[in-house]
Parts: sequence; C-alpha cells; structure tokens
Amino acid sequence: MKDYSILQNDNATISFKDIDRIDHAIILALQENARLSNVELSNKINLSPSACLRRVSNLEKSGIITGYHAQLNTQQLGYDVTILVQVSLNGQSAKILAEFEQEAMKIPNILACFLMAGAKDYIIRIAARDVADYGEIHTNYLSSLPHVRSIESNFVLRTVTNRSLPLSINSY
Repeated sequence: MKDYSILQNDNATISFKDIDRIDHAIILALQENARLSNVELSNKINLSPSACLRRVSNLEKSGIITGYHAQLNTQQLGYDVTILVQVSLNGQSAKILAEFEQEAMKIPNILACFLMAGAKDYIIRIAARDVADYGEIHTNYLSSLPHVRSIESNFVLRTVTNRSLPLSINSY
C-alpha cells in the first residue's frame, strides 16, 4: 500500500488518511476562494480562528496546500482560444523526453504540459489570441520542438468545469 505521509517542518506528519472533515472543509473553502481571511474561513467552517490558522499552517507545511493562485479569465486578457494539443515523439528515452520538455517549457503560450501513458506522449494546453495566433504558435514553436513525430490540435469550444481537485467527503 502506498504511503501518503508527507514530512512537516516540525517532524510531525500528516497523511491523506489523516485529513478529517475539518481539514476537508478548509481545503474545499480555499479551493473555492483562496482570498478568504482566516476569520472568514474560521466562520465558514465553524472553528475558532486560532485553530483554523493552525490547521491551515499544518496543511501548508505538509505540502498538501502548495500555493495560492489567481484564476484568470483568459478571454478578458485577449486569449479567446484554448487548444489541447496531442503530441507524439519519435521515441521515449529519458534524453528525448528531457529535450522535448526543456524546449516546451520555453513557449509562453503553453499553460500546461502533461506526459501521458497511452497513444500520445504529451497533451499540452495552449492559450492563443485567435486561430491565426495559434497558427503562428504551431508553425514557429510547436513544429520545431525536438523529436516531434506528430501534432494533433483540438480547439476547446467551451470550458464546462476546471477544478483543481475533486474532493468528496465520502473519500475520507
């Protein structure tokens, strides 16, 4: 059985199985709105502010909470097109994968890049201003990535959901 324990700074551990209903409520509330103040969060989950702050701190120290991020509206910023690109490489040696990943990380329009198990080697999420902009990204960047055998582009019509993690109280 896999050990989900994560070492904390004070040598205490917290693991997946140690997350109780209160930690779960904290995680869900912060996923929904990471800008909640400690007082707002403690009120939302019915816990004292000091206990709430201690639990959030433990979740951060354990590595379960790794950061807080702004969720941006790409259309408002002029990026109207999201493309999911499937890439196949000429091989899968560590050297080939490393060279591809190193160059892919240099492309600013790549929002996410995932190494896959399956028919394609990578799935990449790209933001582009429009179809012509993506054409330039494809021609000038994607096509010149090392070891690329094929590229298949899929344009997102609408985002239905975009969760960080599906946390269900039933999984605890």
